[in-house]
Amino acid sequence: MADGKKHNNFRDGSAGTSMFSEPIDMEFTKPMAAMVIGNSMLSAVKGVSAAGATPEDTLFTPNLDARLILSGTGEGKDVPVSPLGCVSPAVVVHALFGMCGIEPVVVNAGLVHRPDFVCTDVYGEVGQDPRHDFALKDPRLLYRRGVKVGTQWGTYADLLILGECVPGGTTTALCVMKALGYNASASSSFPVSPTALKEEICNAVLKRIRDSGIDTKDAFEVMKYAGDPMMPVVCGIVRGFREANKKRGSVGNVVLSGGTQMLAVCALIKAIGDEMPPFITTKYVRDDKSAAIEDGIRQIGAKCIFVDSHFENIGIPPLERYCKGEVKEGTIFGGSILLAHLLGYSEEEIRTAIRDFMNNAMSHTF
Repeated sequence: MADGKKHNNFRDGSAGTSMFSEPIDMEFTKPMAAMVIGNSMLSAVKGVSAAGATPEDTLFTPNLDARLILSGTGEGKDVPVSPLGCVSPAVVVHALFGMCGIEPVVVNAGLVHRPDFVCTDVYGEVGQDPRHDFALKDPRLLYRRGVKVGTQWGTYADLLILGECVPGGTTTALCVMKALGYNASASSSFPVSPTALKEEICNAVLKRIRDSGIDTKDAFEVMKYAGDPMMPVVCGIVRGFREANKKRGSVGNVVLSGGTQMLAVCALIKAIGDEMPPFITTKYVRDDKSAAIEDGIRQIGAKCIFVDSHFENIGIPPLERYCKGEVKEGTIFGGSILLAHLLGYSEEEIRTAIRDFMNNAMSHTF
C-alpha cells in the first residue's frame, strides 16, 4: 500500500489492541515488506530443524514458504506443514498482506534449490555446515550487495518490515551470538527444543573459531565461520535502506521480523557499528524457556516488540499448534501482524482475515 498517504499508529496500546507488548508509534507514507531466504546445511542434520517432514525436506522450505507468501495456496504439496501438522506461518502472512494490499519482495541470499518465483537475487551461496567448513565464503560481498538492495528500496519506501526464512537458522544464530561473546540461547521450531544437539554443534563451531585465532569482534569474520547467508544480506539492507531515506530527508524506519535469528542479526549490526533496528517476534518465542530471548535482548541491548496472535481460540487446529510451542515464528509472521495494525486494521479484522484464509486453505489441502 504505497499510496503516499501518511499513516501512523493511532492506537494507544490499551483501548486499541491486546496483541502487542507495548504501544507502537511510527509514521510512514510508503510501507513495504520483504523476506530474505536462504539455506544452511545445518538444517539437513537430523534433529536440528522441524521445518520439513525430513531433514532433506528442510532444504526446500524457503522456496515453498516464499511461493506461498507470494502466490497463496495451491495443491496440498505446496502448503508447507510440519511433521505434526502445524501450518507454516507463511499462510498467515499471505492472508494479511492480501488484506493490506501489500506485495512482498523475496530476496534469495543463497538457496540449494533454484527459485521458481519472482525474487531479487544477490547470488549468494548456500551456507555450509560450520562444524567442518566456512559457513560463508564472502560475507562482506553479501553485505555490500544487501546495501545495494536496501538503497534501491529506500528510494521509494520509508517503512520496511524485513523477515527471513532459513531452516536451521536458530542454530546458526546461537553460534553467532556465542561467538560474539553473549551468553545466549536459541529458540527452535520443535515443541521441545533440541538444546543438547544445538549446544554440541555450537561447541564444535566455537572450537574452530578459537583455533583459527580470528578477531571475534569482527562481525564479518564471525559470519564467515558461524553464520548463514541471510545474516549479512539483512545487515546490508538495513544500512542501505536507512542511508537512502536519510538522503531524501526521511527517517526510514526498519522493523526486523523474527525471533532469535533476528536477535542475532541485531548483535551483528551492533558489532558492525550500525544502529540496531527494533525487531518483532511472537509470544510463542518469548514463552519458550529454552530460548531465554528476554535475557538475550538485555545482553545485546536490542529492542523487541512481542505480538500475541491469540491462536488458542481461533478454531483452526493447524494454527492452535503454535500455542503448544511448535514452529513459533518465521517468514515475516510477527511483522505481517504489525503492518496490518499500523495500517489501521483492528485485532478482529486481522483474526478474521487469517481465519477465512485458513478455512479456505483447509478445504483444499488438509
